[in-house]
Amino acid sequence: MSRKLKPIPVFASEDEEREFWATHDTTDYFDPSKMVKATFPNLKPSTRTISIRLPESLIEQLKILANKQDVPYQSLVKIYLSEKVKEASK
Repeated sequence: MSRKLKPIPVFASEDEEREFWATHDTTDYFDPSKMVKATFPNLKPSTRTISIRLPESLIEQLKILANKQDVPYQSLVKIYLSEKVKEASK
């Protein structure tokens, strides 16, 4: 049995829309069975600059490895960190 969905109001601003959805249940306005998963293939993950202290010898080793792979050493550090986090999450 299909239930009657409420019409979505027209909003004067994003703030008004934000307030509306913060106080109303979306299932009263959308049929969950017709929802599709959204994908954003061109969306780049946001990054944040951090400061980390590493021994000089480790930095030099990273630079040598990065040079062999023809990538910037900071990119190599991100790759290694990502791989290790995935491994530890299993």
